[in-house]
Amino acid sequence: MENTRSQELLAMADWSDWVPLGGSEAPRLPGVYLARRGAAGPVVYLGMAGERSGQGLHGRLRRYTSGKALAPGLGVAVFDRALADAGWLRERLLEVETGQPMRATDWGKAALAWAEPHVCWAVTQNGNAAVVLEKKVLALETIDWWNRDR
Repeated sequence: MENTRSQELLAMADWSDWVPLGGSEAPRLPGVYLARRGAAGPVVYLGMAGERSGQGLHGRLRRYTSGKALAPGLGVAVFDRALADAGWLRERLLEVETGQPMRATDWGKAALAWAEPHVCWAVTQNGNAAVVLEKKVLALETIDWWNRDR
């Protein structure tokens, strides 16, 4: 697989192929997902989804693309980094100054477009197994995680 994931990470689970976040048709099952910036960027974020009312990974990833999940999780990690990018922030300020301010959900969507996240996932038997896998993967020191709770 890609060299953006260590062999240790690959051995931890049966990961899907990488897909753009907006084009993902993740399963409605519990599991863990990885995100990277761009199609070939390094792995930067790890998240998990339990059963989530029968929506699992699909429901969790869908919340990000809707703009409704600025926080917590991948949404806030991406937004924090977009806010630290002077060019991205200047674009948002120009919109405000020209009388075209966006709603918070649209800022979230703009931050996601800036990061161009691609995701892959591993399905687990249940939410508890997803939590265990998430902790194992986050313990990897070879990845510069965007996750806050590391």
